[in-house]
Amino acid sequence: MSNNRLQFFPLWLSLGWLLVATIFYLSLNSNPLVPKSHLPFDKVEHLFAYATVMGWFSQLYPERRQVGLLALALIGMGAFIEVLQGLIGQRNEDIFDVVANSLGVLTGWLLTRTWLGNVVAVLDRELAARRSQ
Repeated sequence: MSNNRLQFFPLWLSLGWLLVATIFYLSLNSNPLVPKSHLPFDKVEHLFAYATVMGWFSQLYPERRQVGLLALALIGMGAFIEVLQGLIGQRNEDIFDVVANSLGVLTGWLLTRTWLGNVVAVLDRELAARRSQ
């Protein structure tokens, strides 16, 4: 079930999946673009990444049931990535990454309950207005 209010839903959905692919790439690549820090700052990166993807998709699928399923899927994705990191052996799995990811999902959901929850709709309206000019 898509968000019928958005004229460019396929574009926004594609960008959301690009965010997911980026998380997988950065999490599983043995030579990440950003050097791995041993400081807790990497937990902030995890939180930010999962807050972003949760915030994005929850604007596309705003119904309560959809948001709940999305949250569970993203938390599961974060745990799955950590298991993959352990299996691949080039990166270490870290339970605290799963915690940071989960807190990011919660943060993203909370932020969509603010004015940030309208970012995709505003972008959609702006793109539609420019297209009709």
